Amino acid sequence: MTSNERAALLENRLIDFTVRILNVSEQLPHIYAAQHLCKQIVRSGSAPALLYGEARGAESPSDFRHKISVSLKELRETHINLRIIKRKGYIAAAKLSGLLDENNQLISIFVAIARSLDKRKK
Repeated sequence: MTSNERAALLENRLIDFTVRILNVSEQLPHIYAAQHLCKQIVRSGSAPALLYGEARGAESPSDFRHKISVSLKELRETHINLRIIKRKGYIAAAKLSGLLDENNQLISIFVAIARSLDKRKK
């Protein structure tokens, strides 16, 4: 598989993740606290797909690395928000377990990308 094909697969995976986040946001109750978390996960959960799309067209290696770093931060923020939603009981834990697992896998992928880029730089 070429690097371009791998990049396209990751981009599609991030888009699928975003759709799943949007589905969660639509299930949250219409109370102040839940809607606060809703807005947070919509922003942080959609950002990695958008940033990765931008990273694929980065102007320089440092621009690419920066966008990967920001994507990683957004994935971590999303993970914490999902754990709060789960712990609060806004959505059943069983419904969130697959999404939390995917979130963890994406974090691992972005950590690996960042480490690989840092090793190349040295």
